[in-house]
Amino acid sequence: MSDCLFCKIVEGNIPSSKVYEDDQYYAFNDIGPQAPTHILVVAKRHLDRISSMDDGDCAMIGGLFRTAARICAEKNIEDYRLVINNGAGVGQSVFHIHLHILAGRPMGWPPG
Repeated sequence: MSDCLFCKIVEGNIPSSKVYEDDQYYAFNDIGPQAPTHILVVAKRHLDRISSMDDGDCAMIGGLFRTAARICAEKNIEDYRLVINNGAGVGQSVFHIHLHILAGRPMGWPPG
């Protein structure tokens, strides 16, 4: 999608602090971190949000979580929170599916 911020980052048109990349996923440090470690894992294929998923998107969404686990293992991060927001009302500001990896500080429950 030509006007999507994350599509532009994945395409290399906007610089980012890359953490990981493979054929399907791209991960980079968040520019407004909410924890000492705040990495965004982005699917390279554009999907605007979880509620737009269909059955064919399940493997892609599972891959986001597998990629996050791989990144955390490589960085020796044992305790972390994974977050996907769905909609502006809960904090989604870029409408391209992505997973937040948050780590490095205590986190309360419930979040928000």
